[in-house]
Amino acid sequence: MRLPLPAAALAALLAACVPVPGFQEPPRLYTLTPVETFSAPLARTSEQLLIEAPSAPAGLDTARIALRTAPTNLDYFANVNWTDRAPSMVQNLLVESFERSRAIRAVGRDTSGLRADWVLRSELRDFEAEYPGDPARTVPSVRVALNGKLISSQRRSIEASETFEAVVPARDASFAAVIEAFDQAVELVLQGAVSWTLGRLPRE
Repeated sequence: MRLPLPAAALAALLAACVPVPGFQEPPRLYTLTPVETFSAPLARTSEQLLIEAPSAPAGLDTARIALRTAPTNLDYFANVNWTDRAPSMVQNLLVESFERSRAIRAVGRDTSGLRADWVLRSELRDFEAEYPGDPARTVPSVRVALNGKLISSQRRSIEASETFEAVVPARDASFAAVIEAFDQAVELVLQGAVSWTLGRLPRE
């Protein structure tokens, strides 16, 4: 027996609401923002800079959002991811922050083919939320640490090295507050990395 059109449409709608065995809700995706403005005047340069994707330990070289409840323990938040692997996301944020500084002639990723005078090589050492106790009951802080090495393309030597680190307490225990703290910590690290790099390049 053929159902009238409205009843058939209702049956199709109800069928669509039945969970499919093995189906899993995709994780929610989050991203962070580049530096928009700088708190101090920046040194200007006519040099060109390549930015390599940071190296990172295996636990951080992932799109999963890391948390730590002890110095020897690394875990991940459930059902949430970054939009990219953490090192790739940091590389993109570095490039965009240098571009927004308007203080450098040209900057690009190491895959861009840009013939650069300098290379910024870095290592992502920390990129996680830290919980002093039970994650269900305590307010975390976010720790981000990036070591940068400025390399002369002409001399093929490391000309300077520095580590940039920020620890930002979340305003409360919600996940939205954790992401906000990540954004603030990354901004502080990016501010430091951009200012330090520009200060060591030849001036205009």
